[in-house]
Parts: sequence; structure tokens; C-alpha cells
Amino acid sequence: MSGFTRDVVSTPNAPKAIGPYSQAIKANGFVFISGQIPLDPATGNLITGGIEAQTEQVLKNLTAILQAAGTGWEKVVKTTVFLKSMAEFGQMNEVYGKICKNAPPARSTVEVARLPKDVSVEIDVIALA
Repeated sequence: MSGFTRDVVSTPNAPKAIGPYSQAIKANGFVFISGQIPLDPATGNLITGGIEAQTEQVLKNLTAILQAAGTGWEKVVKTTVFLKSMAEFGQMNEVYGKICKNAPPARSTVEVARLPKDVSVEIDVIALA
């Protein structure tokens, strides 16, 4: 495994990991960001509001981790969006589209039975370092 690099990325500007995982891992030119939910990093509490507010907070958390890793949204190559209800896809997509305007990354969006803390949205990211 000569030449392999693997570094933990952590920032107080995003929620602390609530389990045995890292906020992100920087490895061989990529950044793999764990799924983020709408937690306020300052309080550790879920933000209030509907899918739009939750999506905004998730994107803020992801932005903070991207910055801590020394990269940004322009280098994001893939996202996965997990929704509690596909009926909220349009509202999530409108907020998501504000941050991923030019040359948006590849994306998968799936409806799931349940998310941590019963939130409505979780997003993970793969970016170039």
C-alpha cells in the first residue's frame, strides 16, 4: 500500500460524529464526507422547520467540512441524498440547486424508511481534495 494516504477531517463548524465514524476522510486525492443531517453544530440540536430548512442546514454542514478538507462545492463529484419522503423531492431539490448551480455533481436520491433522529434529509458527498 505504498503511497496510500488517509487522513481524518474534522471541524467544530459541523456536527460532531455521533458514532464510530469520522466527519470525513481525505484519501488519495478524494474527500469522502459522511452523511450529514440537520444538526446545529453550535448546540448539537436538530434545527426546526420543514424540508427546506433541514436541507439548508445539511448543506451548511457539508460546506464546513469541505472547507476543513481544503476543497469546495466546485470539486464535488458525487452526492447521495436520502429522503424520508420522495414527496419532498421538489422542495429539497430547489434548495440543493442553489449550491450546486454550475456543472452540478452526479447525484443519487433515494427514499428511505427512516433516518437518524427521524430527520427528513441526509446527504453525503465525495469530492476531489
